Amino acid sequence: MKKEDFNENKNTEEEKIPLNRRTMKFVLTIVTFTLLLSWVLNHTSSFTGVIGNILSLLSPFLLGACIAFIINTVLKPLEKLWEKVPEKKRTKLFSKAKRPVCLTFSTLIVFGVVFLILFMIIPQLVETVASFANQLPQYIKNLEGLLDKLMKTLENYNIVLPSLELDWSKAGELLNNFLNNYADSFINKTVDITTSIVTVIVNFVIAVFFSLYVLAQKEKIGKHLRKLLYAIRPKKKAERIIGFSKLTSDTFTKFVTGQLLEAVIIGVLCLIGMLILQMPYATIISVLIGFTALIPVFGALFGTVIGAFLILLVDPMKALWFVIFIVVLQQIEGNLIYPKVVGKSVGLPGILVLVSVTIGGSAAGIAGMLFSVPVCTVLYCVYKEFVAKRLKGKEIPEDLKT
Repeated sequence: MKKEDFNENKNTEEEKIPLNRRTMKFVLTIVTFTLLLSWVLNHTSSFTGVIGNILSLLSPFLLGACIAFIINTVLKPLEKLWEKVPEKKRTKLFSKAKRPVCLTFSTLIVFGVVFLILFMIIPQLVETVASFANQLPQYIKNLEGLLDKLMKTLENYNIVLPSLELDWSKAGELLNNFLNNYADSFINKTVDITTSIVTVIVNFVIAVFFSLYVLAQKEKIGKHLRKLLYAIRPKKKAERIIGFSKLTSDTFTKFVTGQLLEAVIIGVLCLIGMLILQMPYATIISVLIGFTALIPVFGALFGTVIGAFLILLVDPMKALWFVIFIVVLQQIEGNLIYPKVVGKSVGLPGILVLVSVTIGGSAAGIAGMLFSVPVCTVLYCVYKEFVAKRLKGKEIPEDLKT
């Protein structure tokens, strides 16, 4: 091999991994990420503590952002309705009044619905608890009767259960000792709970004012954020981020509106059915079924179990009919209502809904269940867009093109 050829091959190999500023930046990023990940894995408690403190400080503003998002779903259609007024009838005052008036009405609608539901649930809940307390002795007698029958039945098969005896004087003595020993701790705990409640109220008030400010100035805030994005990122990447943000916002909006509409429909149908079947606690159980319907897949199970338990205390046979009625209602909801109301807006395959809700519930409880489906929907849309771009111009089998 000639010396010139050897030098050319050597230069070609060197050009494969250019040691320029971009490569150094990439290597530095990988090293930094590795060091941070190693520190987090070795100091998990410190990391979670720092994250917890940050979230605690930002909680009023995060809550305010969620409230603003919900109110905005009502604000948008109200402002579109406002714009339908003919231009000839519009004045400067009319145009300036659009945002304040629509924002006021949308806020009143959202909080009015919430308070209406609470005022429907709380009196019914108090009545339910009082009824349960009044009938508790009868429930205990029924339970004792069932246990006696069980013991007599088992005795026929030479099975003897140990008898349970309760010494009320000893139980009173234990209760007295508990109060004497833990009274101070109980008082301190009460003070802590009271402080927490005050903190929650203050944070909620801050969140409401923050949400109203964001909605009042949302165009200006959006403009400043876009300018900042174009300032710190290249134009193409900034446009991708803006497009992704718009996709996320549209997906969450469609999901929230669809779920709320579905919850109202399910709650109303449940109330009508329970009134026709003359079941007890129709109002509170219907509201509960509608509320738990906001949680995809598992929400109906929670509402059904609680509702069946409440009815079981009054009439076991009606509790059985209630379960059958909810199963039929869920079939109607799953095959007719959900595909029409939520399915088109979400567009997720059923298996991905189940996976996302399961993972979201394990990671963040009820909040994870609520937000897992729209998050998974956004990722699914990004995945479809990525696959479509990669397949563009490639020859693939006909059955894969749809």
